[in-house]
Amino acid sequence: MNAYASIVAHPRDALKEGLERVRAGMLGVDGSSQHMQPMTHFPDWDANRIWFLTSKDTDLVRSLKAGSPAKFCVTDQEHGFDTCIKGHLTEDLNRAKLDEYWSPVAGAWFQGGKDDPKLTMLRLDLVDAALWGSSDSLVKFGFEILKANMNEDETPDIGAHTILRF
Repeated sequence: MNAYASIVAHPRDALKEGLERVRAGMLGVDGSSQHMQPMTHFPDWDANRIWFLTSKDTDLVRSLKAGSPAKFCVTDQEHGFDTCIKGHLTEDLNRAKLDEYWSPVAGAWFQGGKDDPKLTMLRLDLVDAALWGSSDSLVKFGFEILKANMNEDETPDIGAHTILRF
């Protein structure tokens, strides 16, 4: 099932599948003067959370207040999937989750391994997610563009949008 159909029928499953296909997205705190930054995500669907491993010396961590409203955005052009997830972001070095998510890739960023003094984790407690899915059919895309160009009252129908609340 493509992202378009999945978002319409099963938005939570579409979000899970979309985040599994993409390695990273952009994380930022609402109202912050800091830019969003690329982060690898580790979803914990049972708790409606997303975890991130990062360094205490990043601008994001230094400017963070516990429970700050934040957004995490992911785009997967290949599969026609986009999402912007809202939640509350808190620094939380959870050792059990660290053990679960630790990998050689994560270890490459922290010279002291899991005990690196700069290592911390961020926890995004999910509020809602906006999901967009577009048709992966070039024929449908072409037909919708042609139809819209032939009738000024039409706009192309090539995707779906929904809001998922947690």
